[in-house]
Amino acid sequence: MRRTSASLLLLPLLAPLVAACSGGDEGGGAGDVPSDLAGSLASALASTAGSLADEDSGQAVADSGLTDLAFADLQGADVAKDYVDVVDGMDGVVPSVDVADVSPSAVTLAWSWPLVEGEDPWTYETTVAARESSGDWSFVWDRTAVEPTLRTHEVLDATTLPAERGDVTGAGGKVLVTERPVVEYGIDKTTVRAAQAPAAARRLAQLVGVDVAPYVASVKAAGPEAYVPAITYRRGEVPPAVRAGADGIPGVLVVSDDLSLAPTREFAAPILGRVGPVTAEMVKDDPDTYHPGDIAGVSGLEARYDEQLRGTPGREVVATDPDSARRDRRLFRVEPVDGKRLALTLDERLETTAEDLLADVGPASALVAIRPSDGAILAAANGPGTGGQNYATYGQFAPGSTFKIVSTLALLRSGLTPDSTVPCTTAVTVDGKRFENYDDYPSGALGDIPLRTAIANSCNTAVISQRGRLGRTDLVDAAASLGLGVDHDLGFPAYFGSVDPPASETEGAADMIGQGTVLASPMAMATVIASVQQGSTVVPRLLDQVDVAPPKGVDPPSKQDAAHLRGILRQVVTGGSGIGLLDVPGPPVIAKTGTAEFDGDQGRQTHAWMVAAQGDLAVAVFVDVGDSGSGTAGPILEAFLRAAR
Repeated sequence: MRRTSASLLLLPLLAPLVAACSGGDEGGGAGDVPSDLAGSLASALASTAGSLADEDSGQAVADSGLTDLAFADLQGADVAKDYVDVVDGMDGVVPSVDVADVSPSAVTLAWSWPLVEGEDPWTYETTVAARESSGDWSFVWDRTAVEPTLRTHEVLDATTLPAERGDVTGAGGKVLVTERPVVEYGIDKTTVRAAQAPAAARRLAQLVGVDVAPYVASVKAAGPEAYVPAITYRRGEVPPAVRAGADGIPGVLVVSDDLSLAPTREFAAPILGRVGPVTAEMVKDDPDTYHPGDIAGVSGLEARYDEQLRGTPGREVVATDPDSARRDRRLFRVEPVDGKRLALTLDERLETTAEDLLADVGPASALVAIRPSDGAILAAANGPGTGGQNYATYGQFAPGSTFKIVSTLALLRSGLTPDSTVPCTTAVTVDGKRFENYDDYPSGALGDIPLRTAIANSCNTAVISQRGRLGRTDLVDAAASLGLGVDHDLGFPAYFGSVDPPASETEGAADMIGQGTVLASPMAMATVIASVQQGSTVVPRLLDQVDVAPPKGVDPPSKQDAAHLRGILRQVVTGGSGIGLLDVPGPPVIAKTGTAEFDGDQGRQTHAWMVAAQGDLAVAVFVDVGDSGSGTAGPILEAFLRAAR
């Protein structure tokens, strides 16, 4: 089906029209073609083109109002067929046709073709000769009635001129997503009998591994001359079994093309998204922008910024003689406007490194790296266990003991110092709920110990014991100071976490150790330790064109509190749960490990977390199911820091 302009209403079939008299009292001068008859001609031309946009050419001829008008030497049906032949190649564009003038011998028609949305239409005038005999009028049909320069056998043909899609760039202007060669496999219905097409589609879908039923349905629904793509491969990545198997399936067509792609199929895929054929839903929701067969961003940033990246296609109209070798004549052209690039902060090397480190992690996993000095997200990687979901910037999980960074800031603000003595007991009971330390907590770190030692060894009971020092919103405020729990519009899916005032004593105790109702994404926890490293409230950013700033009303950590936090988190590395990072070359590393219990498929399980900062780099690693932060997430984070140098 071709598209019909939303502003055009198709007219009902016109009854046979002749002038009641030749006096021209309908608006023309004496003896002029009656204006109502001239209007009927203009309406019939417009409505026939409209019918052609929605129907096949045979039905458009049958429905045409031209068949009800009188023509010299021709039947109206013949005129309708000739007119449909002339405009059939206009790509479904529907013109408006108005009467510009009438005279005793002709009607002047004003044509306007809206070829490109937002651009001036293609406009011109044509003249249709008219004859009068005994008060009856007829028109003299010629193809110049459609376009004034058309020759006898020429027809109009409109071609869309694609705009070049804008690239997606990363750190240092490095191109991340650009046109790359691809190979597409699909069914060409012109080369297979209609009865065979569904079976061929089924075989192809099974061969390439796409959902069989939807693809077969698409092939069935497509027109008899349609090509229906099934899958697209990067050139050089077509499986040998597909190359060999496709040869034996009737109707398979292999098309070489270029498509906007990232360096690899996995590269930041949940965030960048995909470019491909528009979906039926996209066409339905925005028929003025998207048409069947268009290529556009269909997910992720490619979809959100499709208008910017896509640019504006142009169109060219030529007069062509299908049966002649004569060159086409250009009649009108609107030049395409190429899309604009989308500049990101992602560092290709660091993103690739992160994805390589997560590639063999079975459970869902993510790694986010941020530059504290300006909040730039350098890596936002999701492991294969996420199933293509964006856990890195939009995951929502209890952060466990990594949240003790926030609790520590709140306690420092309450008057404690890193050397303040706190009780680290084997267990503490709050309102009937028993809280314990993790199973391998070092017995030598029990008792009355400095706050810095309690955090270094991640003593749950010591932190919970100090909850009475905090007001109802102190934990919320401390989280906001470190960039957690305050929403921002960053121009991409981002979850900054949730930290709410506790509803009970038990919930307040659980919140202190990053459980309870506290939630965070890996990006949010990378932001927390980036804020500690920078000594200010860091707001992450990914798109250069989106300005970000700390929200008003949020107090950043004081210089003294930030220094105390860095000293405490350094002790995590020098003598605590993060000691595995002690020999990482370069500036001193600060870190915090964490686990968070949750009810999983196998009963009580734990998320594994670790966050760290070194120089101008802050990193968070999350593994959905793991034994411990240091044992599960720690080796990944260590390898990333070493590779990042």
